[in-house]
Amino acid sequence: MQIETIKQSPNSQKLIPNYTEEKAPEPISQENVDQDKATVILIDDQLIIGEAVCRLLSDASDISFHYISNPTQAIAQAIALSPTVILLDMVMPDIDGIMLLRWFRSHPATRDIPIVMLSSKEEAKLKADAFAAGANDYLIKLPDPIELIARIRYHSQAYNNLKALTNATITAQLQTQKLEHTIKQLQATQVQLVQTEKMSGLGRIVAGLAHELNNPINFINGNIKHLSTYIESLLELINLYQQEYPESTNTLQEKIADINLEFILDDIPKVLSSMKLGTERISETVISLRNFSRLDQAGKKTVNIHDGIESTILLLKHRIRQDIQIIREYGDLPLIECYPAEINQVFMNILNNAIDAVLEEQNKSKEKQILIKTEMTASQKAKITFIDSGVGIKPEIQNKIFDPFFTTKPVNKGTGLGLSIAYQIIKEHQGDIKVKSELEQGTELTIEIPIKLNKS
Repeated sequence: MQIETIKQSPNSQKLIPNYTEEKAPEPISQENVDQDKATVILIDDQLIIGEAVCRLLSDASDISFHYISNPTQAIAQAIALSPTVILLDMVMPDIDGIMLLRWFRSHPATRDIPIVMLSSKEEAKLKADAFAAGANDYLIKLPDPIELIARIRYHSQAYNNLKALTNATITAQLQTQKLEHTIKQLQATQVQLVQTEKMSGLGRIVAGLAHELNNPINFINGNIKHLSTYIESLLELINLYQQEYPESTNTLQEKIADINLEFILDDIPKVLSSMKLGTERISETVISLRNFSRLDQAGKKTVNIHDGIESTILLLKHRIRQDIQIIREYGDLPLIECYPAEINQVFMNILNNAIDAVLEEQNKSKEKQILIKTEMTASQKAKITFIDSGVGIKPEIQNKIFDPFFTTKPVNKGTGLGLSIAYQIIKEHQGDIKVKSELEQGTELTIEIPIKLNKS
C-alpha cells in the first residue's frame, strides 16, 4: 500500500498516514489515469480507526490511503486529492456523517465519487438514511480486510470507468461542435462561391444585354426624329396636293379608297409616338440593368437606395401581375455608402420571395400587396422594410430561413440560397436582417444598414 508523509499524532505515539498540505497534486487527466490504482480517503474522528484501516489495507499495493481526522477540512482535501473512494464515518462529534455526505453530493467536484459509509451499528434505518443521502455502500466497523479491499477496488474501478466515459463524452461533444462549425464554414464558403458566380454571371449577362441593346436603341431613337420630320413633310405635301387638285382621276380615287388614306394620315403620328415610347422604355430597361448591377462602378459607392429598389422592381415587372399592388412609403434617406450591386441583389432576392408568397395558392388574402418602407432609425441607420400579404412562415422554421440551402419551396422551385446570400451581404455591410411572420398574415422582413461603412 502507498503511504504519504506520516506525522506523529499528539494524541497517540503510533504512526498513521496523514494529508500533506504543502502542495496539492496536479489535476488528473485522462492520459495519466491508472485504471488499476485506487486512492482512498478515510474521514473519521477516531485515530484508532485510521490506524486500523491503514493496517487492513497494508497488503494492497494498488491502494493509496489517506486519513482525515478533521471533517471540516474533508471537502477541501478531497478536492485536492481527487480520491476514487471515500470511507466516511456515520457518527462524528463536530459534523454528522450524513450531513457531510450531502455536502459531498452537492459539490460538483465530489458528487460522483463513490462513498462508503462506516458505522458500528447495523440498523436498517441507518442504512436507509445513508443510501437516501447518496451513499454507494455501507460497512460495519471494522470490516474483513478481504471484503474491504474488494469493495474499494470495485467502487474505484466503477468510478474510473465513469470518468473515462465522461471524458469520452465530452471529447465527442467537442468533436461534434467542431464538426458542426466546420460544416457551417463550408456551407458559408459554398454560398459565397455561389454568390460570386451568380454575380459574375449576372454581370456578364447584363454587360451583353447593355451592349447589344444600347447601340441599336440609340440608332432607332436618333432616326425616329428624322423619320418624324420626313413623314410630317410628306403629310403636308399630300394635304397640299389634295387642296390644289381636289378633282383627282378615278384610278387615284380608287387607290385612295383602297388604302384608306384618311386613316393612314390620322394613324401615322400615333405609330411614331408608340415607337418612340417603346424605345424609351427599352432605354429605361437598359439603364435599370446597369443600375442594378452597377457595371460602371467598382467597389463601394455612395448611392441612393431608392434608385436600387426601383431598378429591381422594374426588372421584376414581368412577375408583378396586375393584381399585385406595390406600395412605396419612402422616407427621407441620405446617400448610403455600400456595395450597390450586392445590395440590389438583396432587394432582388427579397422581392422575389415576396412575390412568390403573395402568389401562393394557399394565400387566402384577398389583396395581394407588397409594402416597401424606408426610414432612418434613432441610431442613424437606414431601415428598409418589406411587408407582404402572403401565406406567412411557420414559427418552427423561422430561425432556419437564413440557413444555406434551406427552402420552403417545392423541389426544383428554389435553391435555398436567396435569403442566405442576402444575410451574408447585409452582415458584410455591418448591418442586420430580421424576419417576423405569422401564418396567413404575411411576412415582414427588415434590413438595417449603417449610412457609412466602418473601415475593417
